[in-house]
Parts: sequence; C-alpha cells; structure tokens
Amino acid sequence: MTRIAVITGAGAGVGRAAAEQFARAGYDVALLSRDPDRLERAAQEARRHGVRALPIPTDVADFDAVAAAGDRIEAELGPIDVWVNVAFATVFAPVKHITAAEALRATQVTYLGQVHGMMVALKRMTPRNRGTIVNVGSALSYRSVPLQSVYCGAKSAIRGFTDSLRSELIHDKLDIHLCMVDLPAVNTPQFDWALNKLGFRAQPVPPIFQPEVPARAILFAAESRRREIWVGWPTVKAIWANRIAPAFADRYLAKHGYSSQMTDQKLKPDHKSNLWDAVPGDYGAHGRFDAKSRDRSVEMFTDRHRDAIYAGLALLGGAVLLHRLAKRFDI
Repeated sequence: MTRIAVITGAGAGVGRAAAEQFARAGYDVALLSRDPDRLERAAQEARRHGVRALPIPTDVADFDAVAAAGDRIEAELGPIDVWVNVAFATVFAPVKHITAAEALRATQVTYLGQVHGMMVALKRMTPRNRGTIVNVGSALSYRSVPLQSVYCGAKSAIRGFTDSLRSELIHDKLDIHLCMVDLPAVNTPQFDWALNKLGFRAQPVPPIFQPEVPARAILFAAESRRREIWVGWPTVKAIWANRIAPAFADRYLAKHGYSSQMTDQKLKPDHKSNLWDAVPGDYGAHGRFDAKSRDRSVEMFTDRHRDAIYAGLALLGGAVLLHRLAKRFDI
C-alpha cells in the first residue's frame, strides 16, 4: 500500500534530509518550500528511490497556499498519511534591534506555518480517522537563549498549540497521532541565510548534529506512537537543566550565550536573508559545519529502542536477583 508524506521546508536543511529519509523508506513525498529550483532538486533526489515526488512551491505563512497544496497533493498523489512541519525562519539579533515587521514575519513562518500545516492535515485526516502529524520543535522551546528571541518564542508557541490539539484529539476519540520532535543544534544552511544583525557569522552551539540525525527521528516519530522525542543528549540536558535550575541557566546564557552563537568571521556586507524571500542557490541538507558535526546520537538510539533496552535491563535485574537468591539459599 502506498504511503504519502508531506514535508514542509523540504528544500534544504532538516526538511531536505527528512524528504530523503521518507523516500528511502518507500513513501511518496510531497515537498513544500519556497524556492522552486531547490525544491525540484529535492524531488529528483527522492525519485531515485523509486517513489513519486511532488514539489509544490509554497510559503507556509500563507494559509490559502498551504490549503491549496493539500488539495493538489490528494488529487495527484492520494490521501495524506503523514504531515511533517519543518519550515521556519529566524532572526539573529538582540530584541532591541528587531523590528515589529521582522518579528511578525518570522512568527508567521515558524509558528503559524506549523499551525497551518496542522489545520490542513486535520481537515483531510479527520474524516478518515487516521494519520500522523509530526511537528518539529526544539530544545529552545523549553530553554530560550539570547539572540534568538523570535525563534524561541515561536517554537514555544508550537509546543503549546500541539499540546492543546492533542487533548482535543483524545477527547474526540480520533485515531490521529500527534508527535513533537525536539532538536538540538543541527548543521543546516540556516546559519548562512537567516536574518543576522550580529555583525559576525552565526553558528549552532556545539555539539552539532548532521541533519540526517533528526531526519531519522522524524521518520521514527511518524511510524511510532511516541508523544514526544528529544533528539540528542544536549536536548535532554537543556530541558532538564532549565527545569532544575532556570535562574542558573539565565545567568549562564547571559555570560556564554552570545559568543557561542557567533564565529570570529565578520558578516559580509552583501549577506542575504531568507526572511522575506527565498535565497537562491544550490543549498542542500547540510550547512558549512560538516567537520564539526556528529552523524549519530546515542540518546536517539536508546530512545528508538527503549522497549528492548528496558526489557534487557529487566532481564538483567532478574538474573542478578536470582543469582543473589541462589547464593543466599545455597541453591
């Protein structure tokens, strides 16, 4: 049976890597992003796996465009099984240097883009009473950092909207699965094309993961019944550290959160931003940090195989207990 997945932000970064993962797993894929040339290249990569790929240039901030894409997908590919919301836009700058228009636009893309995707997916999945929606969140939705206030605020809002929707699905007894996949720092092109007012080139805070790591987590989320998946130990650490000592995290980030997000390379005067329009170019899934990035996550492996690990630990514990009892009673 043919399975159909929709991925927003599929032209580059995590969305591009996710499109590859779903195609490799045998899904027909619908790819939504703004740059038509980059989207077509992503579709060509997916077709190499013998699946259908439908690129649809779409600005996810425009609800009517997302709804029209949903109509076209079901008309040309068939019923949507999985909808993955990845697309986002951000601003690297202190709040005092962000304009209201910039904050609005980044929020429309990052937050409302996912809301639009959820609404369009639900409209089609509800009558069939099946389907999966995967929202891509971030460790920064739990622990905000300086210089990324708009992004952190939008990701936090996505988490709030997702939790509300999940309760509604349970109330309505709908068999539609909703999952959030929270990411660590990832080596994507966003650090080259995000609106940057820092004066220096931006970088992800190490440790950095290759986009294939979250892409595998997204595919796993689509095929499991997990409520939430935290990708990478840094994500787990950031979330728990903020729960345990938020005031300490505030002070730590005030001291280290600026320098850790900037390289020592000055920003070029002709730096282009994708906030308002797509930046042309042959960008792919990876950014410029390949040499510093990890292609595996031990935490992600243990999360994917947690049932087997728990079972193994239980068997080990039972064996230790039996050994101790045997020694005690000289069996």
